[in-house]
Amino acid sequence: MVTVRPKIRMRILVVDDDRDVCEFMQTFLSSEGYLVETLSDPQAVVERVHRTPYHLVILDIMMPKIDGMTLLAEIRKVDKDVAVVIFTGYPSIDSAVHAMRFDAVDYLAKPFSVDEFRRVIDRVAAKKGLMLSPEEHLHRTIGDTIRSLRKARSFTLKEISRRAGLSVSLLSQIERAESSASISSLFKIATALGCKVASFFGDY
Repeated sequence: MVTVRPKIRMRILVVDDDRDVCEFMQTFLSSEGYLVETLSDPQAVVERVHRTPYHLVILDIMMPKIDGMTLLAEIRKVDKDVAVVIFTGYPSIDSAVHAMRFDAVDYLAKPFSVDEFRRVIDRVAAKKGLMLSPEEHLHRTIGDTIRSLRKARSFTLKEISRRAGLSVSLLSQIERAESSASISSLFKIATALGCKVASFFGDY
């Protein structure tokens, strides 16, 4: 089954006074392909959100100086569009209702499963129109793989163009997933790179 991934790299801010949690979320979300920043000082969040176009903010509730619910309300004063997910080790009906009142997209109790969190992020991506269709994802996979293989072999686009007998413009479009490559073109590129066509398709 093809997993549909975001069209662009979603920019995420994680806010938790526990540095271990921040480190875990940084590692996990970065490995999923997202652009991740973390903050352990909740007082710095509003200014950061005001000057950075995040797609998603992940907020803990129980923090010193300013709690997550108050912080959510402050974030909404500067950015009404950013998606916010609340996660907490102390869930309650009151805090869940408060979170929804300020348009939080989800409310998760710690500890949560990795799969559960992936589903939440996918919902945010879908809501913001950042999802790829399976066909678009395939084109992106092919383009990214060709670029990685080319760079690993220290070839320029011009060198691959000469080896494959294809234009630099077409190769560039294929790498950027802006053009659907024919089987013939993929075969020529694979030959130029010294690999099999099947290696371009990832898990497909």
